[in-house]
Amino acid sequence: MLQGILEGLLFVVGEDGLSIEKAKELLEIDDQKLNEVINELKMSYENETRGLSLTVFGNYLRLTTKKEHKMYYEALIEIEDEGLLSQASLETLAIIAYNQPVTRVKVDEIRGINSSHIIRKLLSKNLIKDIGRADTAGKPILYEVTKDFLDYFGLDNIDKLPKIEEIDDKEDLEMNLYESKYKEN
Repeated sequence: MLQGILEGLLFVVGEDGLSIEKAKELLEIDDQKLNEVINELKMSYENETRGLSLTVFGNYLRLTTKKEHKMYYEALIEIEDEGLLSQASLETLAIIAYNQPVTRVKVDEIRGINSSHIIRKLLSKNLIKDIGRADTAGKPILYEVTKDFLDYFGLDNIDKLPKIEEIDDKEDLEMNLYESKYKEN
């Protein structure tokens, strides 16, 4: 049961990973029991039918894809790169551009949905970049837009982004999001 809970926790936190201390606290177990759970979960991922592995980075646990499947992930990214940006990608880019530097958790909070996959896609397209870690609990990664973002949207610099005006009702907000000049072509 603890393996499943740990796996779920690692899925929820995504690329940020979960500190060993936080895992012990959430699972209400000691170091020895956590090591047992980690080793059991790692062993279950060693099966060739599994696509993930549990990796320990310093004091953090993270679910990662298996290196031996790398060529398939790269092929997926190449296929996705051929397409235009999705609405979710545009929303995430706007949030990062207007709030940079910003963590994935803050982006999730604003969007109301997990943005891990979108952020990975934007990183692979070089529209955003990792600029370091926040000086807060867990040291989450900070993101900001890149020069490629500015080029993609035809901007000289980040100050050329349209100013956000206060919008009185939700309907106007939705219309402005979909009718913005950043809409997919």
